[in-house]
Amino acid sequence: MDMKTTNKRNPEIWTVGGGKGGTGKSFVLSNVGNCLALQGKRVILIDGDLGGANLHTFLGINKPKISLTDFFEKKMPLPDLVVDSGIKNMGLLTGAIHSLSPDGIKYTQKLKLFRHIKRLDADYVLIDLGAGAHFNTIDTFLLADKMIVVIIPEVIAIENLYFFLKNAFFRQVLNSLGGHGLRNVVQNTWRNRKEHGILNFNQLIDYLKGLSKTMENIINSKLSDFRAYIVLNKINTSQEIMIGHSVKSICKKYFGLNSSYVGYIEFDAVVSRCINKRQSYMQAYPASRCAREIERLTENLLEGKNMSTKL
Repeated sequence: MDMKTTNKRNPEIWTVGGGKGGTGKSFVLSNVGNCLALQGKRVILIDGDLGGANLHTFLGINKPKISLTDFFEKKMPLPDLVVDSGIKNMGLLTGAIHSLSPDGIKYTQKLKLFRHIKRLDADYVLIDLGAGAHFNTIDTFLLADKMIVVIIPEVIAIENLYFFLKNAFFRQVLNSLGGHGLRNVVQNTWRNRKEHGILNFNQLIDYLKGLSKTMENIINSKLSDFRAYIVLNKINTSQEIMIGHSVKSICKKYFGLNSSYVGYIEFDAVVSRCINKRQSYMQAYPASRCAREIERLTENLLEGKNMSTKL
């Protein structure tokens, strides 16, 4: 398949974030991409971790010699930087570093990159984000049609997820209302939230809606599609499966965020061995229990469904 021919429609963009490193974002993204490719979908994976691109390792291929650096510094067309992933129907665009860093991309460069990503010839573009909640990371996360977050059953990872989502949601609120000259209203309201009796983001949104019908209409139209798709990785017990449901409930209670718990992946020591051997997990162990779990959560992502509550 030629990944560089002219596409007549925009690809669907999925981003994978979560704030904390080590949760398995690259593992999840590479294998979800593999599942889509096996269904005959045209997929491009983008390694958006400019500070430490390693997505190629999860595909079992060598680090590409061309990268996003060439897009920014040599003005090379983005489609020309997509390399063979070693998997049919799937290409890879890596974010290798030279002089680039996550906070070193200028605003105009970022907008240019986003425009070109939206024109890539693919059915799905999956973007792997680095750790942290820098503006560029958050803005890339918000670029998506589906915003996926990966967590593990550890308190620090869950706390980092809440911090990440809080920043993403607030950034979305600012972007939505800022386009109508209302950025200062949002910032001042949040800064003086104690005076207004605002305890969380859910109450912030209710307060802003009550300021004017115009603001209510903007919020309803611009934020209605803000939805996080939760993936729980590296679980060890059936009780840990329920953590995803708890995270979903807390997101709704404190942020007013709609979210979907699309699935979980059990811990498998074979994953580390695959990475060390430079093997793609889904290619090496297609009949494993984890592979089945990845296939189920991929289907839930495609259909926008929550996982079954039955354990």
